[in-house]
Amino acid sequence: MIAGVIAVQGDVSEHAAAIRRAAAAHDADCEVREIRTSGIVPDCDVLLMPGGESTTISRLLADEGIDDEIRAHVEAGNPILATCAGLIVAARDAKDDRVSTLGLLDVTVDRNAFGRQKDSFEAPLDIEGLDEPFPAVFIRAPLIDTVGDDVEVLADWEGNPVGVRQGPVVASSFHPELTPDTRLHQLAFFDETEAVVPTEVDG
Repeated sequence: MIAGVIAVQGDVSEHAAAIRRAAAAHDADCEVREIRTSGIVPDCDVLLMPGGESTTISRLLADEGIDDEIRAHVEAGNPILATCAGLIVAARDAKDDRVSTLGLLDVTVDRNAFGRQKDSFEAPLDIEGLDEPFPAVFIRAPLIDTVGDDVEVLADWEGNPVGVRQGPVVASSFHPELTPDTRLHQLAFFDETEAVVPTEVDG
């Protein structure tokens, strides 16, 4: 499996480590490629779009011609996991003209709805498809405020959706890559998750 991590900004190394651990849990070989220019996405089986600053990410994707490659990847039915700012960029509408969204998810989002960096928190989150709560890390997280008919809500926090799936796209308001728990990566890229949750982060 070739996993591409959109590497224009964000938790690139953390996502790379997480997908390697998720693949290992399924006895799958995984080659990780960092994507900063066009021409790499078409060779990837799965994609990961980390957080960061959504206006910057969307601008760099457009400048490098990566945006259309990501759309083609999803249109072909290939999976992608988008987290935090990655969710904002993947959405239909970020309600901010500075963000050129990809329209991969029929959702609208409210950027930084959960507050500033100092308002970051971790919470056990019930996620559809996982047997045990997930240790979700929220850092300047966006709020999903509307979802289309074809969007499945995987998780919510205090009545607000924070995890969704539409076709091959899985997206979260939180940062799964910042925990040793790879179950969300497994949920996005494999048919089922392993029951055993790792307790240590391996490089």
